[in-house]
Amino acid sequence: MKEFAYVVLSNPVSGREEEYNAWYTNQHLHDVVAVPGFVSAQRFRLRDVAAEGVPQQRYMAIYNMRTDDPDALLADLTSLVQSGKMAMSEAFSQDGMSTILYEALTPLIMKI
Repeated sequence: MKEFAYVVLSNPVSGREEEYNAWYTNQHLHDVVAVPGFVSAQRFRLRDVAAEGVPQQRYMAIYNMRTDDPDALLADLTSLVQSGKMAMSEAFSQDGMSTILYEALTPLIMKI
């Protein structure tokens, strides 16, 4: 199977950052990884919002996927969200959200 990184850049709704972070970290990452084909998830916060060329989104989630059909897997994820089977928080802002899919070129290199 091929490996992919699905990157989601997002922001909370103004004034709801604590709620956004609690939902994303404690619920959403686990919900996504429970979908067959997703193997891991991790969140990041932009460290220097004033740096040149940074995106407008302050938060990034990286979901690692193993699948031969990433488009079908992402369609399954979208279907779960749209059907309400995967809860989304009202603190998650859809404005300016960005998603990017990368295909792995090399295996993961880890320090032993």
